[in-house]
Amino acid sequence: MGLVALLAGALPGVSADAATPPSGSVSDTAPSTTWSGGPFAVPNVSGTTGTVSCGDPQLCDDYALKVTVPTGYDTGHSLRIGIKWPDTAADFDLYVLGPNGHVVAASASSSDPETVLLPAVTASYTVRVVPYAPLGDSFTGTASLVTDPADPPPSTATPPAYADSSAPDSIADAHDAGEPSIGVDRATGAAMFQAYTSTLKVTYDSAGTATWQDKSANAADGCPQGSLTSLDPILFTDPATHRTFESQLAGKTALTCYTDDDGETWTPTGGSGINSGVDHQTIGGGPFAPGGPGALTSYPNAVYYCSQDIADASCAVSRDGGLTYGPAVPMYSLLDCGGLHGHVKVAPDGTVYVPNKGCGGNQAVAVSEDDGLTWTVRKNPSSTPGDSDPSVGVGAGGTVYMGYQNSDGTARIAVSHDKGRTWLYDQNVGAALGIKNIVFPAVTAGDDNRAAFAFLGTTTGGGYQDTAGFKGVWHLYVATTYDGGQSWVTVDATPTDPVQKGSICTGGTTCGQDRNLLDFIDVTLDAQGRVLVAYADGCTGACATEGAQNYDALASIARQSSGNTLYGAYDAVVAGNHKKTKGGR
Repeated sequence: MGLVALLAGALPGVSADAATPPSGSVSDTAPSTTWSGGPFAVPNVSGTTGTVSCGDPQLCDDYALKVTVPTGYDTGHSLRIGIKWPDTAADFDLYVLGPNGHVVAASASSSDPETVLLPAVTASYTVRVVPYAPLGDSFTGTASLVTDPADPPPSTATPPAYADSSAPDSIADAHDAGEPSIGVDRATGAAMFQAYTSTLKVTYDSAGTATWQDKSANAADGCPQGSLTSLDPILFTDPATHRTFESQLAGKTALTCYTDDDGETWTPTGGSGINSGVDHQTIGGGPFAPGGPGALTSYPNAVYYCSQDIADASCAVSRDGGLTYGPAVPMYSLLDCGGLHGHVKVAPDGTVYVPNKGCGGNQAVAVSEDDGLTWTVRKNPSSTPGDSDPSVGVGAGGTVYMGYQNSDGTARIAVSHDKGRTWLYDQNVGAALGIKNIVFPAVTAGDDNRAAFAFLGTTTGGGYQDTAGFKGVWHLYVATTYDGGQSWVTVDATPTDPVQKGSICTGGTTCGQDRNLLDFIDVTLDAQGRVLVAYADGCTGACATEGAQNYDALASIARQSSGNTLYGAYDAVVAGNHKKTKGGR
């Protein structure tokens, strides 16, 4: 179970065994081919520390695959590549390399089989199998052109519109806003935006014009992390208590503060209660589950801190409003899921959800129904692992919406009414607009039958992490459902202003300048159910028109300006008031 998140760069072109046969092809008239490899005795665990090495004796097995199909065949079809082996105690990992040697898809979990999906286009690939824990076993590989499942018709609801605003250059970190998070104080209406070391307060007047202010924690507040250090910032605003938490991952420590007055004053806390791990910290909160010990102070809600480490991921819960946390509880280990995970969300009944992009060949949610004491991994069997972390939103009645990037790059979302045990209406919400690649899924929900799914998307297919070869143009899209996820209406929230041109790298330290947007975006609601999406605008100035990509990361928010909101009681509140204010241009 190599760590796929560390492997978005090129794998070394060193010695590798040849499969039997060493090559094959598929086409629209001959849609399937098979091969085998092994037996393997020597484990290759090099992927756990970085890029996979195929040097002797840690060999890999390579199969040359040629795909030949008519133009447009990828509309309605995919290329499915899978490997399987007899002994389920063994473990092989699957990587698909493009002509330049870069990984274009991977499945490196503990599942048997391992499976990836790619667009069904004419191309040449190297299918590389790595014997992570072979136990003397052999594998069988299959590549097939398959028909995609039919999606339901798009929603006939009136599409909502969005107004975009950006932080002015007078704010120090305005152009250093990769992987932002956002919350709304529903008592004051202020949006709280976090990126790098800055916490920004954004207010809107009656015309929808945004005013940005820097309200970062600092040494005078007893929270020095606000101006000194950041490895992985995160922010969460509890919609019921209006408390905003800001945290910075600093080595093995999480530095955390909270504010009850939109950043005017900050209170330092005990941090996280657990080692922060190596990546992807998240903070969330909500009601306690019934029957448990509940709160220890007058603060009524639970606060959860979760983080991924090398071999597992854990959560700790605070019962005193985030001041201190209890012991760490593992959500899963590498036997269950890859280490990286998405952001924690808490349902109205206290059920806690943390999504993961790779759990035994599927995407899944880790679920706790007892205030984080125990956890269960529940998979979406229709999904395949992607490159970006999935996201969940939970409706007022407990309906769970999980939006994810499938392994073929498409934007898919599914619905559960039983806390992730089963999933319904799984569909591609970008198909109607021709969106072929997405990154950074972010989901929120309001009324039980209403939810929004934000992501960066492009109509260009292929390997979007190919720095030199990928020519796609990326925009911010938002899909909305008003019927419980049976149908979705998807809109371009930045129709005249690209968010990025060319490649977007999600491979961490293997990336170059195209990692300017980092790992995620975020989405939330205000008190009336308006959707607000926090994103880093990577294409500014001349790039926004006809100029070249400039790899910016400008703090930006797309705020719903018209259309029905996610709270039906306020549908009439949001009028056609589509004002665009770009303070940072």
